[in-house]
Amino acid sequence: MDTAFPCRSGCAACCTAPSITSPIPGMPQGKPAGVPCVQLDDALRCRLFGQPERPAFCATLKPGPDMCGTRRTEAMALLAALERATAP
Repeated sequence: MDTAFPCRSGCAACCTAPSITSPIPGMPQGKPAGVPCVQLDDALRCRLFGQPERPAFCATLKPGPDMCGTRRTEAMALLAALERATAP
């Protein structure tokens, strides 16, 4: 049985809600929470996916019900709560 949780097209919550402290091409200081990554294309897909320039943090994010919920708004809320809970 396949237990993979598919990434929802047009969501990009994981590329918007969390802060990323490592450099991203086009965002050398990283990005603050709630700001969309500049590497998102018009379809809200990562231009760096699978590329060595993609931040290691991004590769650690795995879609799943606890992170993605059932829709983008829920994913944004879940990830924003996680961001707050893990803030220094």
